[in-house]
Amino acid sequence: MQLDDVIATTTPDQVRMKEAMERSVRWLDRCIAAHKKPETQNLFCIIQGGLDLEMRRECCAEMVARDTPGIAIGGLSGGEAKEEYCQVVDTCTSLLPELKPRYVMGVGYPEDLLVSVALGADMFDCVWPSRTARFGNALTPAGPIVLKNGRYATDFSPIDETCTCPCCLPRDHPSGKGLRTTRAFIHHIAAKETAGAHLLTMHNIHFLLQMMGNARQAIIEDRYPAFLKAWFHTRFGGKDNIPKWAVGALKGVGVDLLEDD
Repeated sequence: MQLDDVIATTTPDQVRMKEAMERSVRWLDRCIAAHKKPETQNLFCIIQGGLDLEMRRECCAEMVARDTPGIAIGGLSGGEAKEEYCQVVDTCTSLLPELKPRYVMGVGYPEDLLVSVALGADMFDCVWPSRTARFGNALTPAGPIVLKNGRYATDFSPIDETCTCPCCLPRDHPSGKGLRTTRAFIHHIAAKETAGAHLLTMHNIHFLLQMMGNARQAIIEDRYPAFLKAWFHTRFGGKDNIPKWAVGALKGVGVDLLEDD
């Protein structure tokens, strides 16, 4: 990754934001000049510009002209509204080369990942699945569950019946990797031992990897809109509960989450 100048998206100082964007472009030129291993390392530029769409467009033009192997969209996940986040991602991806990877930095909530893919993004990174694990939260198709809550003290079911991570697989699974970790066990150790966070981190990362693998397969099979509708309906318990920002962003790319099957 290039070195960039990152400013919180919620800052009201547009002069400083413009300065950061232009500095990031200059620093990319210096990174390209200093890059010693272009054969084995792919340098990614990072698009800045806050929530100002014109500034983002200007930065996209400058960065694309440098022809780096990959392109990142930076400076997001800083407290901005989801609608604004989607506008920035959609604006940037529409201006980027189709055959180069587009990497949205710092994004990790499941619904954010899937909407961003629909908007044209390819790659993501985030500490959220491990950070939320430290608070005793496990990811499931119907949303996170807080295993520190007392209701799970005597719940001896796996973290998620549908999950194939080592924590959830039965101990007699043919792979030999099953731990069959129960919700009650995680509840017991989550607030006392780091092992609880370790186990939930394994589960949460597996959940996201499996989700993104399913999304990729749906794209290959040309059924991503149907995949999104099924996923959001399961996650939010029906179309009436789906967040408006997700409905609006996906409708803008031809996916109507509220449409009846």
